[in-house]
Amino acid sequence: MKLTLPYPPSVNHYWRMARGRFYISPEGRAYRDAVILMLLHMPDRRAFSKSARLKVSISLHPPDRRRRDLDNALKAILDALQYAGVYADDCQIDDLHIVRAQPVKPGVATVSISQT
Repeated sequence: MKLTLPYPPSVNHYWRMARGRFYISPEGRAYRDAVILMLLHMPDRRAFSKSARLKVSISLHPPDRRRRDLDNALKAILDALQYAGVYADDCQIDDLHIVRAQPVKPGVATVSISQT
């Protein structure tokens, strides 16, 4: 499965804390909803079974040349794909690869998912 997703919010913008509890920020929920909406319109969308072991490769095309930590983008992408039902849990991922690619306005994440 190959997907082109919007550029994710950083983990610094994904989580918020109030009254001693963490929750997903409005920006994080909006990203999740955008991913779900994109997947609903994909004719070849398929979910992997709960027992599937997965390999995920991500190419991040940031919106500009500012410094960014690659690992800060992973949580939003992986959680959104799980929430959208692509896989049951991100603990199914045995092989995870992420690379920084050339900047593209407004920024995209190209994701490839396959069974190992």
